[in-house]
Amino acid sequence: MTTGTMTSSATRVIGSWGLDEYLDRARRVVEEALAAFLPNVEEGPEAVCPSRLARAMRYSLLGGGKRLRPVLCLMAAEACGADPSAAIPAACALEMIHTYSLIHDDLPAMDDDDLRRGRPTCHKAFDEATAILAGDGLLTLAFEVIAREVQPPLAALRCVRILAEAAGPLGMVAGQMADLEAEGSTEDGTLAELEAIHRRKTGALLRAPLQMGAAIAGADDDRAEALDHYGKAVGLAFQIVDDLLDVQGDEAKLGKRVGKDSELGKWTYPRFLGVDGSRRRARQLAEEAVGALAPLGDRADGLRGLALALLERDR
Repeated sequence: MTTGTMTSSATRVIGSWGLDEYLDRARRVVEEALAAFLPNVEEGPEAVCPSRLARAMRYSLLGGGKRLRPVLCLMAAEACGADPSAAIPAACALEMIHTYSLIHDDLPAMDDDDLRRGRPTCHKAFDEATAILAGDGLLTLAFEVIAREVQPPLAALRCVRILAEAAGPLGMVAGQMADLEAEGSTEDGTLAELEAIHRRKTGALLRAPLQMGAAIAGADDDRAEALDHYGKAVGLAFQIVDDLLDVQGDEAKLGKRVGKDSELGKWTYPRFLGVDGSRRRARQLAEEAVGALAPLGDRADGLRGLALALLERDR
């Protein structure tokens, strides 16, 4: 597929367009690329990918969303001086991994959710077996896309390792397991334990886009470390805001039921810090993220703006 939609002439678009315009354009580019990478819906016994599986994958991956992880990857590559179009395949792979995790999290054996982004979850729209296979398909397709599309090959190899570590048994999967164990625990837990869960469950897949963008751009150690520090701080800030939305969010905007964390007895930031304390902690982390970007100069203005904008999100 062609990934040159966001060409070098668009470099530093934050300065000329503003953050909202950049995000809208980046999301459109990512949406187009995601659709092109997915298997087509073909009917009949000769179909390479069974039509029900292809429909379920497309239903979940193209069903909307913030596309935050892909945008972070594009911004990170751009902040390190690369043409952001070079990062589009990696950005799409990140969104495939994220979507696979949502499909599986929504299953009755996990969070047992009926709605995602205002629509029936994958297992409700299709069935549980199809949902599991759709998630599996997206998980494996992500690595195929990186291996086939990311250049140079060394950057592809680094991206595969970064994403596998972030999504695997020491990253997102570990965080999900720890979260499930905490949910069923009779212990009160601590803030440190909660942060350890979310550094893996949510934070790992928000750090990975920054690391992958840096790898694609061939960034030096100082810039790569600055982006990683930013990713760690933004990942926790994002989760705190997510917890706050479950307490105070608008179901119509969120596209899912609120208040479920409390019903399930989940460890959350408002539970440990209260609403006001959680807001202060999120603000502190966003400011820490902004400060971490100093080695990148004004090329990182988009990332700075995004960190602060995440504090105000309502979905």
